[in-house]
Amino acid sequence: MQKSLFSRYFSICVTMILVSIATLGVVLLVFASQYFKVDKFKLLTQNVRQAVTLTLADFKSNDYQYVDSKVIQNGYSILGTSIDADIFLVDQSGKTLLCTHQSACVHTTYRMDHSIMEQVASGEFQELGNLSGLYKEPYYTVGLPIMTSDGQQLGAVFASTSAESLTAFLMEMLKMFLLSALAVLIFAFIVIYFVTSQLVKPLQDMVTATESFSKGDFTARVPVEGYDEIGKLAMAFNNMASSLAVLESTRRSFIANVSHELKTPMTTIGGFIDGMLDGTIPPEKQKQYLTIVSDEVKRLSRLVRSMLGIARIEAGEMSINPQPVDINDLVCRTVFTFEQAIEEKELEIRGLDVDKVMVSADPDLIHQVVYNLIDNAVKFVNRGGYIEFSYKTEGNMTYIGVKNSGEGISKEEIPRVFDRFYKSDKSRSLDKNGVGLGLHIVRSIINLHSGEIIVRSAQGEYCEFVFSLPTAASKGGASLFRKGEKNK
Repeated sequence: MQKSLFSRYFSICVTMILVSIATLGVVLLVFASQYFKVDKFKLLTQNVRQAVTLTLADFKSNDYQYVDSKVIQNGYSILGTSIDADIFLVDQSGKTLLCTHQSACVHTTYRMDHSIMEQVASGEFQELGNLSGLYKEPYYTVGLPIMTSDGQQLGAVFASTSAESLTAFLMEMLKMFLLSALAVLIFAFIVIYFVTSQLVKPLQDMVTATESFSKGDFTARVPVEGYDEIGKLAMAFNNMASSLAVLESTRRSFIANVSHELKTPMTTIGGFIDGMLDGTIPPEKQKQYLTIVSDEVKRLSRLVRSMLGIARIEAGEMSINPQPVDINDLVCRTVFTFEQAIEEKELEIRGLDVDKVMVSADPDLIHQVVYNLIDNAVKFVNRGGYIEFSYKTEGNMTYIGVKNSGEGISKEEIPRVFDRFYKSDKSRSLDKNGVGLGLHIVRSIINLHSGEIIVRSAQGEYCEFVFSLPTAASKGGASLFRKGEKNK
């Protein structure tokens, strides 16, 4: 069974803590054992030195002839009892002369090994062992020589204590360590459990939200609790959810709008063709209705071309070929194509009496932008009104404005004019052939050129679209319109 992130993180933390505590315990016991050993040898050495001093003092008091065994025995007993050790005196040959272990003493029948006596004669003897077979269990043993003032060795004093005290000491240390470790482990497990739960909770919330996303519900959000990596991930996740919600809403709106835009002309075409086939429409009126059918077919064709163009732009498949373009010359040539409509509405054209205005743009795509904006201006300008063009260069960007008099756009509609298929009520009555994609395509093309487009409007007075393009170096020249000319 696959472990959850919580169980894996918790188990890793617990394992690391257990390994750390076990390692710490081993190191502690090793150092404690070494410390106990050093301390025990130090204590034995101190008492053996006192025993040696006591022995020499007694020997001296007896004119260097003998030692008083009773005096020495009592002194040795006091020293041995204080450190729980056996203290015994041996002569130069290693034979035990007296010992503090009086009952069934093993030392009386023991002769110290010659190698041990040689080590004692060289200064000091220390051993953790059985003293060449004297003891059945390990003992700490320290031996020092008894030397006269003229350097003669009279014998040696040894002190031995059982190593079982080390085991008892380590067991006590281990008990204290285990109790402390157990308390630390319980506290650490509780803390790790809650900390891990808090760390994993946002991820669990994301999983729950993702499951709701898969069902089409994009309303779920993850609480943001801080600005660490998890908090930033939660914020990014919520932003993604918002984007998905907008995308889903746009997709549904797009499908609904496309269905509406396709349904109307197709219904019209089907109705008229059925009328001709079943004789409802007489032959003398068929040409009139075929003209309507042709217009609807052209409208469908424009809709499909526009949708394909938008799809290419949004998919990143449309590449631009920027080159120096005289935008004023392009505007002038485009205006000429609307000459008939301009004359019918008796319009005044302003702002074309300027020199070259050079921008860096794809000529074909920018022509589509200019055409759509002028087409809109001509459609919605009032009779006898004006269409005005303006150019302004700031830094490395050139701003082109297309302004027309008329009713303008209301404040409520301005934020939506660049949306797909959006057509205001006024637009629906004046632009029956439009599909509501022109301005959306315009904005997409301008964005491809790293520019921007905005709309300004005063309702009942004017409407102006201003877009920006990268500036290109101008080489001078003349425009189609000369200064002072106006076209009406």
